Amino acid sequence: MEGLTLEKKRSLAQKINIMRAAVMGANDGILSVAGIVIGVAGATDNNYAIFLAGIAGMLAGTVSMAMGEYVSVNAQKDAQKKAIIQQESALSLNYSGEVAYVKNKYMSKGIQPELAARAASEMMKKNALLTSVRERFGFDINEFTSPYAAALSSMISFPLGSILPLLAITLLPESIKVFATFISVVIALAITGFIAAVLGNSNRRNSVMRNTVSGILTMLVTYGIGILIGR
Repeated sequence: MEGLTLEKKRSLAQKINIMRAAVMGANDGILSVAGIVIGVAGATDNNYAIFLAGIAGMLAGTVSMAMGEYVSVNAQKDAQKKAIIQQESALSLNYSGEVAYVKNKYMSKGIQPELAARAASEMMKKNALLTSVRERFGFDINEFTSPYAAALSSMISFPLGSILPLLAITLLPESIKVFATFISVVIALAITGFIAAVLGNSNRRNSVMRNTVSGILTMLVTYGIGILIGR
């Protein structure tokens, strides 16, 4: 992103945040509905009952995810706005102290004291609020994710993810539907875990492992409960 302007970097960061929300929405759709339909399949062979439970889970999850994303992003924005107001006050009361704080943060990252002092002075003169907020609270004051975009992405991605386990458990032959759904869900969770790690610039292997293990445990538990209760 080195060749991009500041405005383009901010736009790209916002798009990545929305894409991550969409991927995690699809991931939750896969896992939630898989847990439901596999659990019901453990209790009954009735395809209509399995399909109905899956559809109910998909609809409930879609609304829940959208509202959850909206509330979560709004709460994050409120906290960020409060931090900005707090930092504006700190700058007006003790500007030199904030410069010293930024300098110390740069030094803690391995920058030499003289260079850190010069960099802190220049950055604070350029945009004191942006610099101090970024160093104290770890976010850019110009990079707010839209709660409406996050909610919409989850509203679309959750049911899209839900389709995989729902179709697999209801359309595949009776003799293999549970096992085949189990395998397809594990593969799908591995893919969403990898994509989420790429977008978040985190460890791919750990993300895939966490996602697949949580999916396996969820399906085993719900299937076992279904068998115990239904049969």
